[in-house]
Amino acid sequence: MHFFISLGYIGLLLGSFLAGSIVPFSSEILLTAAIASNANPWICLIICCIGNIAGGMTCYWLGHLGKLDWLVKHKIIREDQLTRFLPKIERYGALFALLSWLPFAGEAISVCLGFLRVKTLPVLLYMSIGKTLRYFVFFVSTLGIIRLF
Repeated sequence: MHFFISLGYIGLLLGSFLAGSIVPFSSEILLTAAIASNANPWICLIICCIGNIAGGMTCYWLGHLGKLDWLVKHKIIREDQLTRFLPKIERYGALFALLSWLPFAGEAISVCLGFLRVKTLPVLLYMSIGKTLRYFVFFVSTLGIIRLF
């Protein structure tokens, strides 16, 4: 953790990227440390959002490496079920990216969205909204607590 903090904004970006990817890491601690060390809080918020969204989209692209045929081949789902399921995923799947901020489940959601080939731009949009809202709530709470002391 100290290593990332010592790198300043770059460390905040790298830590947020790792936290958004499949690496279990807490970017909130880095954000709090950066704000407490008198870094510009708004720049910190923007950097955390960019890094975390980039990490989430990396998970999405990792999911693209998978093949839908594997689901049928390994008898995870029948072909007729997959045929019925895919139009619904194409229509509503990107909305699940709003939940990509959830610890552990968020990474799985991002990978699944990529695996199921949900359109990239809607996933990016909803993922950005979800992750930014999460950071904003944490950011406002952190600023409020720091100002108390």
